[in-house]
Amino acid sequence: MSTVPHLTIDAPYRSDVVAAPEPRFGWRTETDTPDWRQASAEIELTRGGGLETHRVDGPASTQLAWPFAPLAPREEVSLRVRVTGEDGTTGEWSAPRRVVAGFLGEGEWQAAAIGLASPSETARPAYLRTEFEVTGPVSRATLYATAVGVYQVAIGGADVDDQVMKPGWTPYPQRTIHETTDVTALLAEGRNAIGVRLAGAWATERFGFRENARPLYADQPRFAGQLLVEYADGAAQWVTTDASWQAATGPITASGLYAGEDHDARLALVDDAGRGFAEAGFDASEWMPAAEADAIHPPEARVSPFVRRLDELAVREVIATPAGKTVLDFGQNLVGRLRIRVEGPAGTVVTLRHAEVLEHGELGTRPLRAAAATDHYTLSGDGVEEWEPEFTFHGFRYAEVDGWPGEFDPAAVTAVVIHSDMERTGWFEASHPLVNQLHENIVWGLRGNFLYLPTDCPQRDERLGWTGDIQVFAPTASFLYDVRGFLDSWLRDLALEQEDGVVPFVVPNALGVARPAAAWGDAATIVPWVLHERYADAATVARQYDSMKAWADVLIDLAGPRRLWEGMFQFGDWLDPDAPPEQAAKAKTDADIVASAYLFRSVDAVARAAALLGDESTAHAYATIAEEVRQAFLAEYVTPAGRMMSDAQTAYAMAIMFDIAPAEQQEVLGARLAELTRLSGYRIGTGFVGTPIIQDALTRTGHLETARRLLVQTENPSWLYPVTMGATTIWERWDSMLPDGTINPGEMTSFNHYALGAIGDWLHRVVAGLAPDAPGYARLRIEPHPLAEFDFASAEHLTPYGTARAGWSREGGVVRVTATVPPNTTAVVVLPDGRSFEVGSGAHEWETADAAPPASSSRIGMDSTLAAVIDDLDAYRAIGTALEAANPEAAHAFRTTTRWSDRRELGEALFMFAGPDVQQTIAERLADLSARREAGATIAADA
Repeated sequence: MSTVPHLTIDAPYRSDVVAAPEPRFGWRTETDTPDWRQASAEIELTRGGGLETHRVDGPASTQLAWPFAPLAPREEVSLRVRVTGEDGTTGEWSAPRRVVAGFLGEGEWQAAAIGLASPSETARPAYLRTEFEVTGPVSRATLYATAVGVYQVAIGGADVDDQVMKPGWTPYPQRTIHETTDVTALLAEGRNAIGVRLAGAWATERFGFRENARPLYADQPRFAGQLLVEYADGAAQWVTTDASWQAATGPITASGLYAGEDHDARLALVDDAGRGFAEAGFDASEWMPAAEADAIHPPEARVSPFVRRLDELAVREVIATPAGKTVLDFGQNLVGRLRIRVEGPAGTVVTLRHAEVLEHGELGTRPLRAAAATDHYTLSGDGVEEWEPEFTFHGFRYAEVDGWPGEFDPAAVTAVVIHSDMERTGWFEASHPLVNQLHENIVWGLRGNFLYLPTDCPQRDERLGWTGDIQVFAPTASFLYDVRGFLDSWLRDLALEQEDGVVPFVVPNALGVARPAAAWGDAATIVPWVLHERYADAATVARQYDSMKAWADVLIDLAGPRRLWEGMFQFGDWLDPDAPPEQAAKAKTDADIVASAYLFRSVDAVARAAALLGDESTAHAYATIAEEVRQAFLAEYVTPAGRMMSDAQTAYAMAIMFDIAPAEQQEVLGARLAELTRLSGYRIGTGFVGTPIIQDALTRTGHLETARRLLVQTENPSWLYPVTMGATTIWERWDSMLPDGTINPGEMTSFNHYALGAIGDWLHRVVAGLAPDAPGYARLRIEPHPLAEFDFASAEHLTPYGTARAGWSREGGVVRVTATVPPNTTAVVVLPDGRSFEVGSGAHEWETADAAPPASSSRIGMDSTLAAVIDDLDAYRAIGTALEAANPEAAHAFRTTTRWSDRRELGEALFMFAGPDVQQTIAERLADLSARREAGATIAADA
């Protein structure tokens, strides 16, 4: 049996370039040996022709500190490992892992920032170039480059990499990122040229709402870079941006994130000899000297994944709209841009407009607000031309094409999907097709909004790093993709943007507002804990520790001696489905309850972080305050009988899932939560705060069937209502599109907003039953919950130790539970019949008796309670069908306004919605349903 480790290193995905002299590393072990545990490991480092070794005793194999001397800038080493199991068997060496130090040395950054010498009043894309001499054989050439804006570099006419819109968005005055690129293969002895394409993007975008929109960072983009050429004879040469470079405008005539991009191919920067501007010898006689601009903050090496083109979608359907427009449907709401192949006369302008939905058969652009999301391509007339915008992106499923020369061929247009290139690590599948589509929508929502930073939406004039959205979604994201480096980088920006401890609403703080807001600012304390829980990443917790304490201290000060956060601005349970379209914060759960619950959660998180880091006195101090907050919350907001002062789903879910209510009170709170859910007709009643936790709260308190009904509900509001409306991503609002196909009248509506997709974590952990039981999945928890009317569910996750799987299926009265536990880990197993035990690594299978399905009365009639009706879907649908046929408005009102109580009868409730004739029809249909059931029961008994 072979035992082979596979090394992992703290570097952007698909990269060997590390950002620190002492990168953390680890390995996943593959072995056929069951119950395998690591006893020790040998690590071998090859550097400069010599070997260094290090031994690890015990099971540690993830997030290990660098045990060797720190790497020097540009140093290249090779790392490999082999492991020995507790059985004494030593495995094979891993494949060598190349590690390249991508950071600059102290004082090495000398590049000046340059741009256009005579910028216009509006941000203008620029082209920059220089030439230099390579005087002999090159052993290595390394390019370090950054921008306040977005850029691409070409050497000798070839782009240096396949990255998109680099270096991304950070708080430019405080932190910038440089790329480290090996360009050795692009250099030749003799004359060489560097060319840069540059645009403003985030740096020059107008951020803010309505009349407050303004450029935040710069009026014009600027670029800085330096190329180190290392010769075979040991000599070195730096080529650095300065005033000797040349600048010009060119074919990209305008570019903006919100507006889109304009490209005039007639202005291509090609000289009479056919040389491009990034080739040596190009005629730049009409170019102007580049101007040195304001210095760029000394950049640091990238720790987050690159953004790349990661998928392509063909046109699914060509639609001729009522207005005679040509609209392309790609079948999937996505983030990216279009690539076109077109041929026509010079000067022909092809216009591409983008939107996520259609409304009244036309492109639905109202949700874009001030974002034009429109690209223009002007043809050169030189045969078949291929073009894709370079420095913008759009959120869209549909694209309107105007000005196409000749007959349009849908094969000439491709949607190019771009996002941060993170490793996919999680999958889920169930027997319910709509739930599967819901999960797929969650995945696409993540893909669309993880583009250098976690944004709220990718399409309208916003696209900001809203802290509340990622705070609730981080657990789901960390299962689906390896987001550790991505969120690690964003958390650095969060700490930089804090003002006296206050976390702004968005990071980077493009709105210029720093005001405490519960559930939003708490990203400072919650997201680092998610990284520790899912990746055993104590290093990020340690780095963010001061940020965490600073935020908690702000809240403690605001709460004062009452230990309650009250009476201040809050987003509250944002986008509660009952909130008016223009008042998204007007939720059923009082904002003070939300605020004080998060006060407890953040202070408690700091106490736990302090304990993790060995700061015992601080841990005790914050734990004491957290307990005072908990007691104050219970005294103020929870009655002795177990009612919340806001009698709403979110209030109960927070008290249960934040562990504010003691264990003996949670059962009572859970019962009321389940009752409220049934009273609403099993419709969701939560916003951004309650949605991630309501299903867990119901499950924890013994109401799995209620959680199931809430999951599979298809009427509005529900998770599956958008799916029935054709959604392919998660919507911002439960009803971003109304049942009649019109867009929600609120000004703020997005069809790609992942926050409400935070239910994905419950699907993974609870329905399929795959969860961490110790940081980084060192111990798993396998606890599946077979849902009634589902045949199976399963989840798979690539943990830091290897692939873990869990799932269940039912057949013939038996539930079969399966699990795969990665090597060097164990799992706590809790079966549906209550049995629990611990197992080692390997493949496992168990069987339990299937639980009886929820019982329903065979007889249903006008004297049945409303609770009995809502728990009987056949009866409920029969009533709805009869009402719909007679009066659709009454049917809608009956479904959405009825409180499905066990203290009221159906006949009494129908009095307000149906006349005698309709009531008689309903009574007859229910009698027929009851008779068929009784007949079926008799046949079954006889059999």
